[in-house]
Formats: sequence, C-alpha cells, structure tokens
Amino acid sequence: MRNAFTVTLDIEPRFRDTDAFGHVNNAVYVTYLEVGRQVYWARLIEGSDYRDVPFILAHVTIDFRSEALLSEVLEQGLSCAWIGDKSFAFDYRIRDKRSGRVVVEATTIQVCYDYAAKRSIRMPEDLRRRLEAFEGRSLDRASRAKS
Repeated sequence: MRNAFTVTLDIEPRFRDTDAFGHVNNAVYVTYLEVGRQVYWARLIEGSDYRDVPFILAHVTIDFRSEALLSEVLEQGLSCAWIGDKSFAFDYRIRDKRSGRVVVEATTIQVCYDYAAKRSIRMPEDLRRRLEAFEGRSLDRASRAKS
C-alpha cells in the first residue's frame, strides 16, 4: 500500500472505538480520516499550524468492506485525488496491517474556506502548487473529467 498512497499512517484502535460486538464502530472512521488529514497537512506544510488550514470538510463517503477489531493495527493510506476551482478530494484506504484485508475505502471533499468571512473561496494557487508537487502529478479536476 505504501506505493499506492502519498501518505500512510498506523492506527491502533482504542477500546472506546469499539461497539458492543467488539468491532470498530462505523462512526469512528470519520475521526480516523480526520487524523489522516492532519498527518497529510503536517507533511505537506512542514512546521505549519493545523489551525491555519484554509478548508472545511464538505462531504464524506465511506464504503465499509470488512470489520476491524480492537486487537488489529490498521494502516491508513491517503492521497489527494483531484483539485477543482474551490474544492479538492482525498481518497483513503484503511486495511488490517498484518493481513492486508481492506476494512474501509473512503473519499472526502474539502472546500477552501475563509473562516473570517465565513464563505468559500477559490483554491489558493500556492496550495494547488504544493498539493501537486507533494503528489507528484497534475490534480486538475477538469482534465480528469476529459480523460
């Protein structure tokens, strides 16, 4: 999985993450995705404060593929999938690290946002350049739609 995603991180489920059946509860995965975005941002903008992120979460899609248990170490991979005029997407995969069994596949869409004005903004060019350099490829959403 290390080659398929730009950022990978390990997640060790906590007891509080589980439901009555001992499975990681479905609602917890949104938090796991957020942790992944925090790690991605820290690697993208070295030394930056996460409170300075110029975006908000607008949409989450999660496909549950198999259960995860408290005793498993999970590996999450994520990459930026595309960049639009005001938004961008991340793709994720969470799997059991030992067996490689896929647990969750997800996508989030972030909208660039001015917190002071409380409105969406165009994708800052500096952020676009940083994301594309970090990913090592063009992320233009319009060109993806044409191909």
